[in-house]
Amino acid sequence: MTTRPSRPERLLIPAQIALAALLAYLIGFGFTSLFPGYLPKIGALWSAISAVVVTQLTREDTRKSASLRVLGTAIGATTSAVYLSLLPFHPIGMAAAIFATGVICGAINIPSHGRLAAITVLVVMVTASLSPALNPGLNALLRFAESCIGTAVAVLVVLLWPQRRELRGNAPR
Repeated sequence: MTTRPSRPERLLIPAQIALAALLAYLIGFGFTSLFPGYLPKIGALWSAISAVVVTQLTREDTRKSASLRVLGTAIGATTSAVYLSLLPFHPIGMAAAIFATGVICGAINIPSHGRLAAITVLVVMVTASLSPALNPGLNALLRFAESCIGTAVAVLVVLLWPQRRELRGNAPR
């Protein structure tokens, strides 16, 4: 028989996600603002999304999610940078880059990273479509850095958040 979580337990993840998203948004906005013309609100959004995706119930699950996020983002950013260096944005090209990203993840035996890599391709390519004058390599690098900002913020929020006794058994101290 499963016990129903207490009210504080039901509020734990939403509170962590909200705090991580807020901090990541603010830091991502500030970071991307350092690069004129590179859409700081997109950087803030991408950082916050990364924080939401990475935040998990336990510290160990958050660490695992963080490594998945960083590697998947690196693959997706690289694939889209290569595509955009050769060709302008086009929806069919975006789909082809997503397919290539999935093939790459499968080829290096990390197929579970493919979804996050594909999401990164979408963000990099749609950002490029909003502002075609952006340098493809810098655009992809910024999206990768913003994802890392959100990931780091999520990990820190979860690590610094006081853990309940029941959760400590699942998470490293």
